[in-house]
Amino acid sequence: MKDSTRFFTIGLIASWYSSNIGVLLLNKYLLSNYGFKYPIFLTMCHMIACSLFSYVAIAWLKLVPMQTIRSSVQFFKILGLSLIFCVSVVFGNVSLRYLPVSFNQAIGSTTPFFTAVFAYLMTFKKEAWITYLTLVPVVTGVVIASGGEPSFHLFGFIVCIAATAARALKSVLQGILLSSEGEKLNSMNLLLYMAPMAVVFLLPATLIMEENVVGITVALAKDDVKIIWYLLFNSALAYFVNVTNFLVTKHTSALTLQVLGNAKGAVAVVVSILIFRNPVSVTGMMGYTLTVFGVVLYSEAKKRSK
Repeated sequence: MKDSTRFFTIGLIASWYSSNIGVLLLNKYLLSNYGFKYPIFLTMCHMIACSLFSYVAIAWLKLVPMQTIRSSVQFFKILGLSLIFCVSVVFGNVSLRYLPVSFNQAIGSTTPFFTAVFAYLMTFKKEAWITYLTLVPVVTGVVIASGGEPSFHLFGFIVCIAATAARALKSVLQGILLSSEGEKLNSMNLLLYMAPMAVVFLLPATLIMEENVVGITVALAKDDVKIIWYLLFNSALAYFVNVTNFLVTKHTSALTLQVLGNAKGAVAVVVSILIFRNPVSVTGMMGYTLTVFGVVLYSEAKKRSK
């Protein structure tokens, strides 16, 4: 029984790794290598898939009990979180048009820094001095990686920083806004409500900012039908990231997920370099290694301070 449980957990972790790295690499391929230059539309496809699959998983498959929105105040809190969620995902996808996955992941590793900043600014929550000290190598590593990145692009860098900050802001706000027992939602139910709200935000944005994107996609499909399969598979994978994230946390712990997440970034970097053959420098890799080391120290410091 223990062996079967162990194999199940290993399978979940492998699925989570594969889906996370897979969606990241496929986003990069579509937005940069394939030439599908519509990150807002791509994000909207993800959110439509998340809306549909979330409903099937909760209402039909009963993967988790359905939690309802209990008040208009709770609804608007989730709406606000959904808007920030949209910004983080869209900006992350936009950055992949300009930056290699390796550098994108290095910047994304600074999430703990932004989380600590927002937590202090919004809740006046102070961490132990050692926790703040561990953030020095996190930020220093990205500065070094930026200086040594052969494919550095200023706009891509700024957008990626904004995506990372938005991800951290959502995390802190979620803890503040949905902190009462009556308003807490598990990640599966939160996605069930946030994804359709995100579609509502993204639809006018893609129609205004990515003119005739549907017509262009149809025209692309006439020349190469694979684009439709890429979009469908990519969107399904985006949902699978969320469901495996939830299941790995459920069957291990949030701390295990954090440790696995730190390693995932490094694996994604190696895989992306092997696939896309983007140039890397020793300075850039040293910077990224320093950042990952800082994140590991930060996780350890947070664990000890609890």
